[in-house]
Amino acid sequence: MPPCRGSLAPKQLCFWAAWFLLSSGPLPPVSQVPIEKIFAGFRSSTAPGAAVLVVKDGQAVFERGYGVTDLRSMHKIDKDTNFRLASVSKQFTATAVMLLVQDGRLHYTDRLTEIFPDFPAYGSMITVRNLLNHTSGLLDYEDLLEARYKNVSKDKIPQIQDAGVLELLKNQTSTKFIPGTKWDYSNSGYAVLAMVVEKTSGLSFGQFLHDRIFRPLGMRYTIAYEKDKNVVANRAYGHTMIDGTWHETDQSPTSAVLGDGGIYSSLEDLLKWDRELNRHTLWNESTTRLALTPVELPNYSNPGGPLVNYGFGWFLDLYKGNQRMYHNGETIGFRNTIQRFTTEKLTIIVLSNRADADAQAFALQAADLYL
Repeated sequence: MPPCRGSLAPKQLCFWAAWFLLSSGPLPPVSQVPIEKIFAGFRSSTAPGAAVLVVKDGQAVFERGYGVTDLRSMHKIDKDTNFRLASVSKQFTATAVMLLVQDGRLHYTDRLTEIFPDFPAYGSMITVRNLLNHTSGLLDYEDLLEARYKNVSKDKIPQIQDAGVLELLKNQTSTKFIPGTKWDYSNSGYAVLAMVVEKTSGLSFGQFLHDRIFRPLGMRYTIAYEKDKNVVANRAYGHTMIDGTWHETDQSPTSAVLGDGGIYSSLEDLLKWDRELNRHTLWNESTTRLALTPVELPNYSNPGGPLVNYGFGWFLDLYKGNQRMYHNGETIGFRNTIQRFTTEKLTIIVLSNRADADAQAFALQAADLYL
């Protein structure tokens, strides 16, 4: 449509252009055929697969399951299948912390030694904010665990939990760098945040998530999974292709850590979560703005510092000119992503229980059909 402002705009042309827009109605929705083609490789009645959700303007416009949940039951994957989210879990951990800050029971400036008085002195430089935006410099607990069991085969290493991660870090004396001066993606930080939630709220991490996030939003089957304590309904198990054959590879020594990646959820529940990210019924908009503000690092040659495209539990950037908040999740046997294009009100979610799936690449192919 030509610009219809100013004396140079032909009135008749503007009239007919406006008439055309009004009479032609809304643009037709994107055909589901191209999306089906993108995920055609996941179609199987005997192999692990994926669940795919496209949300436009708050409505699910595409929702499909492909493949099976496991090679024992051969149950079909559908919208209610629950996958281990891996690092997609971090947005829920961050939200739990933000709710406690909003309650006035926690502050972003609180330091580890204030929350855990027995934490070593180096924790006096690490704030809750540093943990949220990956600027704490904490050592990687995976590396510490591997060093402890360096002569033990991986399948013999006992699973560690969030409390165990905290204890590992209490036995250290330093960080990778001065907290707040660099950015380094940290699973350790989010495991510690789970313990911060427990210490501050007086509830287990999983119970807090259930009471304050999952239950209020009607996310009935989303849980922080703890073996022998709860059960994942409609569970998908992770798989890896080894020598041309699918093998169940569902658990590793770090799979029991909740804060950085231990939440299970489904398309149906994540649709409710996606809607909440627009509605702000659990938290206020100022809290959301903080979560979606990129971390700023000090740079003495350039006061004000460079921005790192990470907020609280979300990566932040532009994708083909569209504002995007997203997070991927990769762990043994699972590959997941949630891609949200905020200006377009478009969300693509791909959950997969097979290690060879490039969830983000598939999600962006689907997004391109809309963007």
